[in-house]
Amino acid sequence: MTTAPKHTAAHPIAPRDPTWNSARWLPTTRDEVEARGWDYLDVIIVSGDAYVDHPAFGTAVIGRMIEREGLRVAIIAQPNWQDDLRDFKKLGEPRLFFGVTSGCMDSMVNRYTAAKRQRSEDAYTPGGEHGFRPDYAVTVYTRILKQLYPEVPVMIGGIEASLRRVTHYDYWSDTLKPSILAESGADLLVYGMGELPLKEAIRLLKHGVPFSMLRHIPQTAVLLPPGTPLPKNQKWEDFTLHSHEECGRDRTLYSRNFKDIETESNRVMARRLIQPTTDQLLVVNPPFPTMSEAQIDASFDLQYTRLPHPKYRKRGPIPAYEMIKHSLNMHRGCFGGCSFCTISAHQGKFVASRSKASILREVESIKQMPDFRGTITDLGGPSANMYKMKGKEQWICDECIRPSCIWPSVCRNLDTDHTALLDIYKSVRETPGVNHAFVTSGLRYDLFLHDHTTPEVKASHEQYVDELVTHHVSGRLKVAPEHTSDHVLNVMRKPSFDLFYKFKEKFDRIARKAGKPQTQIIPYFISSHPGSRPEDMAELALKTKDLGFRLEQVQDFTPTPMTVATEIYATGVHPYSQEAVCVARSPEEKQEQRSYFFWYKPEMRDGLRKSLNRLGLKSLAARLLDGRKVATVDVTPPPHITPCGMPGRRLAAALEKSGKADTPPPQAKARLKT
Repeated sequence: MTTAPKHTAAHPIAPRDPTWNSARWLPTTRDEVEARGWDYLDVIIVSGDAYVDHPAFGTAVIGRMIEREGLRVAIIAQPNWQDDLRDFKKLGEPRLFFGVTSGCMDSMVNRYTAAKRQRSEDAYTPGGEHGFRPDYAVTVYTRILKQLYPEVPVMIGGIEASLRRVTHYDYWSDTLKPSILAESGADLLVYGMGELPLKEAIRLLKHGVPFSMLRHIPQTAVLLPPGTPLPKNQKWEDFTLHSHEECGRDRTLYSRNFKDIETESNRVMARRLIQPTTDQLLVVNPPFPTMSEAQIDASFDLQYTRLPHPKYRKRGPIPAYEMIKHSLNMHRGCFGGCSFCTISAHQGKFVASRSKASILREVESIKQMPDFRGTITDLGGPSANMYKMKGKEQWICDECIRPSCIWPSVCRNLDTDHTALLDIYKSVRETPGVNHAFVTSGLRYDLFLHDHTTPEVKASHEQYVDELVTHHVSGRLKVAPEHTSDHVLNVMRKPSFDLFYKFKEKFDRIARKAGKPQTQIIPYFISSHPGSRPEDMAELALKTKDLGFRLEQVQDFTPTPMTVATEIYATGVHPYSQEAVCVARSPEEKQEQRSYFFWYKPEMRDGLRKSLNRLGLKSLAARLLDGRKVATVDVTPPPHITPCGMPGRRLAAALEKSGKADTPPPQAKARLKT
């Protein structure tokens, strides 16, 4: 097999280097295939993203892994689906299968905003141009391939396939859709991070197992034809979900399905999920165990060029690549379990961490890049400071079904020692040629601000914050409190905003001590999240104003498949408690909530004043918009009033009856417990 040669410091690869050799990338054209002396291909990957040969781009990871297994693989990146389909035909048919992915994002999230308007930029396309991928890309690509090559199996994967593997709510069509296997006609679905199931599939195919028999591989899903018996398996228990048709008739059943799906996704010993879909049977096999250090190292140590394919040279930079090209990812998975986040649904709840040696090898690769100027832009991961964290006693984790290890409080079995992470930080920043090594991934401050731990671990927490602020903040540090209202944060599965006050005080004190007074925290917030009302957004605006923030890093809640918040949006009830939760659905409701982020803009004042007056919050309007000192008070609703149903007038009356007019300290400001 012909392999791509390595790039070295002696012969760097630069975007303007006339000696660029496309053979260093996986082939993307017939000419590149023939240049390798190949007269056939084993696997062809079709992707909605441009081809960037970098470990942060899933198409490159899977392609390089298939190459390492000794197969001939090529990539069709962003094919035109609206012409005569020549892009799908240009490489012919593969010997084993087609692999299809929408890319690093769900195609609908990639193409549309929360307001369902088409985005002006596609970060995974050269020049940021939009229009190079279709809606529901996995389904569109797969149907085309099945039309052109009906006898060739199609394996789908990536985040779009992963999050749509069972009946799911689709925000953009406002419908419940069946498994993407049913809509696309694909033969096999790989969910989550795909290296292990794909490697097992290739092993079986090499041994002559027909593709149609790949039904018992962990972390895959198949749709069985009518009358086909369930694949025999002695290890897994089966759990049957409500059918797709039942979910369509009764969304309460759909909501209960989600609870079971998330529970099984978070278990060490998960059950096999069965869901009737029309006259077929969807089978979702349990996931592989969390990747070992050796396994995840092997994925990151593949022979990447770390660059976009040379054919994009004249089309402009790829924004997503420009953002991460000098950064590195230290681990996968997240045990935060946030209600609005898809990371745990795709990457898993348990953290898989790379070895220190692998991380330092990648630092050396980054140093060899011709445009590297001494700055590692991110030492991160899905959450920046979960590196090497896991349960102290594995048997407890084996029995656990909690969706989050840190909500509603940090699990006492979770080892939150930051020592291993501190060792990585120190080693990277002391590497010759590295001038700065910043942390720009989102930080979980609840991991080092909780109290139930040992003095030794507590010492690592204090040291972590000190070294982070002193050495690894470029001027701004991203954190995501997401909201300020306790009852909204409870729906979000996020800690109390009181912890943010505590973290900000510690951060500012260390920054002053380090002689970096201009260093600042950039908090991220979400509007219109299920459970959030205009009153809650007014509270958020007031609290952040009192802290001196004029918010920019904000977003409106976007329902995406396989999250708790999306299921609440779709059904109006919480899937775990079946209790009603208020939801902002109309464009007017969502815009009203979003407007509170921008209270400081003159053009927003009249609208906000009208909104606050309508809610009966004149006192709050005086504080927020006029800067007047008006007292605040804790407000607890009567037992018969639910958080969703508490009238604005009741809240206003409590404010009007408040006592002292002096402004309270930051820790107590505007604490409106609804």
